[in-house]
Amino acid sequence: MKLPETSEWVLHATAVIAQLPPGSTVSGAQLAEHFGVPGPYLQKQLAKLVRAGILTGSTGPRGGFRLARDPEAITLLDLVTAVDGDADPYVCRELRQQGRGAARPEDCRNPCALASAMRAAHEAWRSSLQHATLGGIVAGLPSAVLEKNRRLLLEPRA
Repeated sequence: MKLPETSEWVLHATAVIAQLPPGSTVSGAQLAEHFGVPGPYLQKQLAKLVRAGILTGSTGPRGGFRLARDPEAITLLDLVTAVDGDADPYVCRELRQQGRGAARPEDCRNPCALASAMRAAHEAWRSSLQHATLGGIVAGLPSAVLEKNRRLLLEPRA
């Protein structure tokens, strides 16, 4: 499965937001600069996270984004589905019923073995992401990473 590049942006952006002290906000522009990605595109993805109830956003000089709920309550599946949807990437077009080697319709009452295997793989992937929380990811980061990100995003520039 290949996810859009913006999925990686969202995963990293929310992980950085989760590293900040509770109540801290960071702007979309700061996040875009922090990761060297285009601000307008990142902003669109962050807006999807606000609509999904993962982030809250506020405007004004002290505005920005922050987590809307505890990082332990935000799964990687929440993040991916908020920006990419939850459709199964494999679409069975019943190729087994086409062409010279076509199977008879009565032999195709159940999903084909390939469609079943792909569905099982998709469900395993979703389950894995459902069990990985933003809080768990951040808890596994070295303290130097946390300190660096907090310094770069919260301290005024010299």
